[in-house]
Amino acid sequence: MGKTVTTYLLDSNPKGTRYVFISNKICQMYVIPRYQIQSVSNRAVLQTPSLYILLGEDDELRQKAYIGQTENFSKRVKDHDSKKVFWDKALVFVSRDATMTKADVQYLEHKAIEIASSSNTFILDENRQVPKEPNLPEHRKDDMNEFFEDIEFLVSFIGCGIFDTVESEDKQLFYLKSRGCNASGFYSSNSFTVIKGSIITESSAQSLSSSNKRNRLVGEYTIRKGNNLVLNSNITFNSPSTAANFCNGMSTNGWTSWKNEEGNTLDSVIRNGD
Repeated sequence: MGKTVTTYLLDSNPKGTRYVFISNKICQMYVIPRYQIQSVSNRAVLQTPSLYILLGEDDELRQKAYIGQTENFSKRVKDHDSKKVFWDKALVFVSRDATMTKADVQYLEHKAIEIASSSNTFILDENRQVPKEPNLPEHRKDDMNEFFEDIEFLVSFIGCGIFDTVESEDKQLFYLKSRGCNASGFYSSNSFTVIKGSIITESSAQSLSSSNKRNRLVGEYTIRKGNNLVLNSNITFNSPSTAANFCNGMSTNGWTSWKNEEGNTLDSVIRNGD
């Protein structure tokens, strides 16, 4: 069954502010570049209860986001504009019929952070903990669960994978053995997931420009078992190359270094269909 999705460009600029919604649904998503925040903040709909996500530029290893809720985004974002450096785009989710309450968006925030943390596709280090779930009536919780399904759809519609749940079942595995690492993972929707239990190289090569960020991720996502650093959870990266850089600590072309059991490269399997 198909869906009709409407996108409206506020200033006819495909890279400018736009809002997106699904026909016959009340969830509306504003996509606002940081440089246009002030010019659209006077819109009444942005002064109502909302869930929002601040998205950063692509990290050299992973992308970063901050998830929050507010009764007035136009007012709240002023604080983020002055205190948070990383972000360059905001996604704001509001109700087209203006029926959401503070408790509603608190529930959405709880659900969004919980799912995004479980997905582990974006760095959420500024969301230091999952907020407690507010006590909503049963019927209202059902309404917000349906609203959140539309949020997930709209986020995916613009190509953001913050809520994507990547499973290894039925995925072809690829392997990387280099500089002492012995890692396995799989490719999915333009991202690459390194699987829990992979052995990760401890040291970063001096030539790796993202070594500080890599070292931070190694400290956060690995545990020591004997002489090895072992990944303690699945972790998804923006590309096969950034996944390989993380695993072996050097600048690597992931498309040619990740290989399946037959020795075929990721490039030959995915891009060339071998």
